[in-house]
Amino acid sequence: MLSRRTLLAAALLKESSLRLRARRGASEETLRWVPTETAIIICDMWDNHYCQNAAKRVTAMAPKMNQAVKAARGVGVTIIHAPSGTMNVYESTPQRARVKSAPRVEPPVPILKNCPLDPTREGPLPVDDATQPCDDQTVGPAVRRFDRQNELIEIAAPDGISDNGEEIYSYFRQRKIRNVVLMGVHTNMCVLGRPFGIRQQVRLGMNAVLARDLTDAMYDPRQRPFVSHEEGTALIIGHIEKYWCPSVLSEDLTRTA
Repeated sequence: MLSRRTLLAAALLKESSLRLRARRGASEETLRWVPTETAIIICDMWDNHYCQNAAKRVTAMAPKMNQAVKAARGVGVTIIHAPSGTMNVYESTPQRARVKSAPRVEPPVPILKNCPLDPTREGPLPVDDATQPCDDQTVGPAVRRFDRQNELIEIAAPDGISDNGEEIYSYFRQRKIRNVVLMGVHTNMCVLGRPFGIRQQVRLGMNAVLARDLTDAMYDPRQRPFVSHEEGTALIIGHIEKYWCPSVLSEDLTRTA
């Protein structure tokens, strides 16, 4: 469980207020943050998915995410687009070159290619995502159907593009980024486990935060614990709040005092 000390690690933040929730249902604490020391990582908001219901939820979420990202960008927050496995599409863009060209910084801990569940720190996930997790009525083959990030999310001129944990860490160090907001999909898989995801960011000593209204789990209500998809996502958010980092609502990302 996160200690009060962990929450107060952001006590030096200034200029804008950030209301963090450490555990589902717990009281919130309002902390301060410096936008120029903060980054948003948009995780795997692809243009399609083998699970069509998952793809529909991404498309439904994308306009709200774009609005939040645009507002955060406007106050100086660094934006990283991380649609894993699609870097070839963006290889010639200045946004991709910007992150790739950052001088390499040796991380304090290894940056893993995948960060699975850590039984030394967290309990079992509260939903079954090992059994087929797609909630389509008829589940098709789990094959790649994505090519790029969902185009409802703008990639603006000052943004960065990368799915490489070492690149992103070095770029953050170059820009003196201390605070990282994760948003995107899927909460119980990529958002937690990517080399730029929550587990890795916490291990690197970053002040990590999950945008809880801009994420979605990969979960089928026909599997344990047999709750709605929305409740399954909420259970994963609660797991993250309990074991890894606080969460925040997207509207708080540009809240001023």
